Amino acid sequence: MRPVRPTHAMRAGLMRSLGRRAGPESGRPGAGPGAGRPLGTWLVVGALAATLLALVVPVSLFGDARPAAAGAPAWNDDGEGVRETPTGPLTALDRDFVRKVRLAGLWEKPAGRLAQERGTTDNVRVAGEHLLGGHTELDRRSLDTARTLGISLPDRPNEQQQGWLDEIDAARGAGFDRTFARLLRAAHGKVFGLVALVRDRTGNSLVRELATRANTVVLDHITVLEGTGRAGVPHSPAQPPPPDPVPAPASPPAQHGDAPAQHSNEEMK
Repeated sequence: MRPVRPTHAMRAGLMRSLGRRAGPESGRPGAGPGAGRPLGTWLVVGALAATLLALVVPVSLFGDARPAAAGAPAWNDDGEGVRETPTGPLTALDRDFVRKVRLAGLWEKPAGRLAQERGTTDNVRVAGEHLLGGHTELDRRSLDTARTLGISLPDRPNEQQQGWLDEIDAARGAGFDRTFARLLRAAHGKVFGLVALVRDRTGNSLVRELATRANTVVLDHITVLEGTGRAGVPHSPAQPPPPDPVPAPASPPAQHGDAPAQHSNEEMK
């Protein structure tokens, strides 16, 4: 629904109409030269205010404004706009996603190796194995995608990721298990929303393939990290449903037409 914008002619006609209605007031006997002006002025001001309201309210309600969704995943605009490629348009969101997949592998693969070496439980070591294998695959895919689409990629973790890796490396024993699972689970939870956003919006077939595979890998990593019991997930694990009650044995139905059994006195003795 698009608001109707008044033309210059419509506004001029409105002003003339208001002027005619205000005119007689100034011609009344006893009225001063400017007696009708205050009323006409207020009418004009009110009409202009109503016109402005009619223009502004529909735009804010039905226009093309796109308010940012609360909690939407963050991504960086490289300022290069949309580039046309043989596999479809390549947007700033697409390029940032490919770079973030590469960045994830640069610190999560070393973290996975540490978990395999230092994890104190089988579940932590298994999580490290999944991280190392999954990000080795995604790293290869991101490099291939970037090479085809001409996207520049980082070759080392960013400052924040390096800080996480240093924190994991400094931990020992059960503290290592908690630090590893907590940091990796939080990082995967953030990137999961970005993967879904790219998978939904991208028009580039190569980026879509990468996002589809990344969705599966990231969900697998979230699952194994939560399976360590050390990830600090804010919700409690799901409890199994209670077992169904054991039904009481049903008595056999009576046969219609059968007379109840008769017992002789000798049988009763």
